[in-house]
Amino acid sequence: MKPTIYDVANAAGVSIATVSMVINNTGRISTRTRNKVLKVMDELKYYPSAAASTLTGKSTRTLGLLMPNIANPFYSELARNMEDRADELGYSVIVCSTDYKEEREQKYVSLFLRKQVDGFIITSGFNNVGLIKELIDQQIPIILVAYNISQFSLNTVSVDDYIGGYQATAHLAELGHQRIAVITETVQSSVDRIRGYHNALKDYELVYDEDLCIEIAATVANGEKATEQFLKLKEPPTAIFAFNDILALGAMEAVRKRGLSIPEDISIIGFDDTLLASYSNPPLTTIAQPLEDIGDQAIDLIVAEIEGKKRAAQRIMLLPELVVRKSTGPLKK
Repeated sequence: MKPTIYDVANAAGVSIATVSMVINNTGRISTRTRNKVLKVMDELKYYPSAAASTLTGKSTRTLGLLMPNIANPFYSELARNMEDRADELGYSVIVCSTDYKEEREQKYVSLFLRKQVDGFIITSGFNNVGLIKELIDQQIPIILVAYNISQFSLNTVSVDDYIGGYQATAHLAELGHQRIAVITETVQSSVDRIRGYHNALKDYELVYDEDLCIEIAATVANGEKATEQFLKLKEPPTAIFAFNDILALGAMEAVRKRGLSIPEDISIIGFDDTLLASYSNPPLTTIAQPLEDIGDQAIDLIVAEIEGKKRAAQRIMLLPELVVRKSTGPLKK
């Protein structure tokens, strides 16, 4: 059975009225008592009913956005686009970074529930699927962005990562590159991008080499580290496909430190087309995600669900686009 407000009051040794005041952030309650009640609520996994709040007209017109790393330009630009669209519709967005850690996911989900946000926006890099199931059971509106969980019927907005992975690899193959390395990251989207990479290699009759594939957390330093490892190989790659622009920038730094030129000695392509891509040196060839469209579609879908305008879950898949700049070039003969 789901815990009730009575269970929370009994476990915390306080009255039901005190628990109610903590939930609604009203009344005069000591910090110690408030923290005690909040701790018990988390331990019992008791959350105020968002569905009940909606029925009584207590909408907060607030959305909770969970991202793994707001410092990553892809997520920060996406968050800004969603914030702008939400504002146009009269909603506010609270953003929290989970750092790919389940304890932070639990912490911020609990925070959002206590604040009675009207809906959750969950992006790739969220690991606790069981927690999402709990939100579904409480009939709380959820939308997944750049993230897909096939067993749940949820609104989803994402980009075709398979096509993006194929486009990037095919671009390098058409330039004559045969040893194409990939730096992948530990998120769901990498699975489809690597599948696109493998199929492009096959179509261009290139051989897959496991030494040319490194999976690592997405930071500039890690992109540099992975590239240094590639460059130490007996037969180093002549091109690198980094699974986001952050990793690509790290790869470019490692190449420069070796005294090599981009793209004369080695070509580099990224993924996302964040603002950094246009201002890197040289400007970065990348696979563009339509960030504005993703943000608009996500906000429109979740607001429609909150306001009861749409009931059937939709899975929207947008197409990426190859943007050729100066970081890729023909294989040097």
